[in-house]
Amino acid sequence: MTGVADWPVQRLLVVPVLLPLATAAVLLLLADRRRALAAALSLASAVAGLGLAIALLWWVDRHDAPAAFGVYLPGNWPVPFGIVLVVDRLSALMMVLAGSAGVAALAFSLARWHRAGVHFHPLFQLQLMGLYGAFLTADLFNLFVFFEVLLAASYGLLMHGGGSDRVRAGLHYIAINLVASLLFLIGVALLYGVTGTLNMADIAHKLPQVPASDRGLLHAGAAILAIAFLAKAAVWPLNFWLPPAYAAAGAPVAALFAILTKVGVYALLRLWTLCFPASAGASALFGGGVLAWSGLVTLAFGAVGMMASQRLDRLAGFSVIASSGTLLAAIGFDTPGLSTGALYYLASSTLAGCALFLLVELMERARQVELAPPPDDDDHLPDFLDAEPPRDANLDDEEEVLIGHALPGALAFLGLAFLLCTLVVAGLPPLSGFIGKLAMLSALLDAPVGAAGLAAGRTLFVLLIVSGLLAATALVRVGIRHFWAPAGRPAPRLRIVECLPIGLLLGACIALVLQGEAALAYMRATAEALHQPQHYIGAVLGSRPVTRGGPVPAAPGAAP
Repeated sequence: MTGVADWPVQRLLVVPVLLPLATAAVLLLLADRRRALAAALSLASAVAGLGLAIALLWWVDRHDAPAAFGVYLPGNWPVPFGIVLVVDRLSALMMVLAGSAGVAALAFSLARWHRAGVHFHPLFQLQLMGLYGAFLTADLFNLFVFFEVLLAASYGLLMHGGGSDRVRAGLHYIAINLVASLLFLIGVALLYGVTGTLNMADIAHKLPQVPASDRGLLHAGAAILAIAFLAKAAVWPLNFWLPPAYAAAGAPVAALFAILTKVGVYALLRLWTLCFPASAGASALFGGGVLAWSGLVTLAFGAVGMMASQRLDRLAGFSVIASSGTLLAAIGFDTPGLSTGALYYLASSTLAGCALFLLVELMERARQVELAPPPDDDDHLPDFLDAEPPRDANLDDEEEVLIGHALPGALAFLGLAFLLCTLVVAGLPPLSGFIGKLAMLSALLDAPVGAAGLAAGRTLFVLLIVSGLLAATALVRVGIRHFWAPAGRPAPRLRIVECLPIGLLLGACIALVLQGEAALAYMRATAEALHQPQHYIGAVLGSRPVTRGGPVPAAPGAAP
């Protein structure tokens, strides 16, 4: 249980896993009989988990890179024989993003979605448990376990609410993930057969010692494992399931799913930088070119898919594919400067994608012409009341005001929120999407081409610009269709609990701009730590179990 982290911080590492697990157990005991109590408990647990993730991120940010690691051995077994949980800058960042998406989606669901089926809240908590565990674990076996936990919960959440569309999309989603899980197991088995360990730091430590006769088997295991992660990261051509699945899911479920593809990206980023750095000898930068080019093809596919989509829900799904392709391509270059911009873009695109999926339902609701006005409800976004036109107002032939129409508050909120989402997703100034893409473009101009080569660097530079143009065109086209509507269409009634999560997510994107220097400094420190894997390896392998008298002293030469 030793490591760089302070002892109280170490003990907190297991809480993000145990808290949603315990909450799910309590919610199952309630058995949907007391929905109000279950909803309050679920939301309180999600908020507590987000607060803990923010506290861990604040803790690692206090330390100078790359020494910010907290290591915890839940079973008190020595490394590499037992379970190991590790928090560093990357895992803390991913936990905050998962917690933010979880709180926003859960709050949005309280308007009506959590009543559309049974066991929504227990499944939601298990999903959060799997996400937090995947980001904290330091060995491949428990990474597989947490992957299966979050996937099993996602199967139920995807079909929440019923309907033939959800069942059809859910079957495709389940089939592709079961195949990916099988490949995951095969890859893990091959790596274990070659290295004799499943601890990620121990694997990285032993890779240089693998004999040349086993090097091919090692690379085969790594490649199979990478295919499993790439399928979960929605790489082309293994991403055919994503747009229909995300479009069929309920709005809060799709919003939470915006982080799921990033789990595959996280696993690739963690293992590739840890096990195949430039200093890995014969295995140095193994598969970097394939990773970069597969990301470029995925980015192009996502951008073209956005342009071809006529429905906002499918467009949002293709935007997730485009963001995943951008991140995969950036990882393959093995350049700290490019990784810095990619991590900033990861945070921005995840928050904006979550908000966009929540907006889908509200905007589709706004297009529906109601025969009768909805009943009065105190819990809705108030409308601005039209007043008599001013005496000197310009009127049309029907004596309607040409300019100065008072917009309904709900419609104004939807328009502003959609505009902000468009700016972030398309990477347009002045919001966070633009800063992330600009950082990557600057790195491509200033830094060496890295492992992927000059052609891949030039292709990524062009695609970052072209994909933004296509995304902006597609989103503006959808915005015109939704908001350029007849004036007689009644304004939608939106609940505050539906609008507040969207506002908070977009507010976080704005905060990334206002605190851009601090955010980029954090991402830069994260990228530097990832590209210096010896610090992660030393922190994990240098951890020792705790005896009654305190932690066992580290072995000579081990990390403190």
